[in-house]
Amino acid sequence: MIVSAHRTHPGHKRKHNEDTVLAVPDLNLWLVADGMGGHDHGEVASALARDILLAAVEDGLPLDKAIQEANEAVCSKATGDYTGMGTTVVATHLDKNRFRVDWVGDSRAYHYQAAGDSLRQITTDHSYVQELLAGGAISPEQAENHPQRHVITQALGVTAPADLRVDTVKGKLRPGDVLLLCSDGLNNELDDEAIAEILGQNKSLEQKADQLVQSALDNGGSDNVSVALLALKD
Repeated sequence: MIVSAHRTHPGHKRKHNEDTVLAVPDLNLWLVADGMGGHDHGEVASALARDILLAAVEDGLPLDKAIQEANEAVCSKATGDYTGMGTTVVATHLDKNRFRVDWVGDSRAYHYQAAGDSLRQITTDHSYVQELLAGGAISPEQAENHPQRHVITQALGVTAPADLRVDTVKGKLRPGDVLLLCSDGLNNELDDEAIAEILGQNKSLEQKADQLVQSALDNGGSDNVSVALLALKD
């Protein structure tokens, strides 16, 4: 029913990759996590979140509860040498052609709809700039280049379990549609128009995933870049 492709790359300016991508088609589960905290820390946070979330889903928990368990695990680990580490997460679970996306932080999900050739960001960043934007304090144009655009307000391992907000969005894939999960290393380098152009091409998901990452690298590749693409089988 579902085909998928995923890629991750450290980028041009980072010495290591703190992103983690998970694809488990047997569970209809996909995930992108963007770790933070420096060398050896971000990788630990994103990998731990992935492992705990996967185990929780295997045990039958819904995505939001699985993410909460992952947060508790990363918070418990973020002491001593690992103090300050954390990770964003965006994950999806599919039931035939219906998807559910849950997230914390500023890793994103986009829904490309073939009917109308349109791209829509279906997640809302948990970030300081998004709060300013929602409150009308800044314009979308100002948000794009705001000096604090990378400051996030929620993250696993950083936000206390009692304060964690896991947001959820649901939708339906139709023939030709593509669901994209990505770390901010993609959308910081490519605008919506560029992403939509790639997703709308008559190419395989593997080719589209390669082109998304390569385009982000060509535009600077200032951060780790990770993508996961999902679509209905022809």
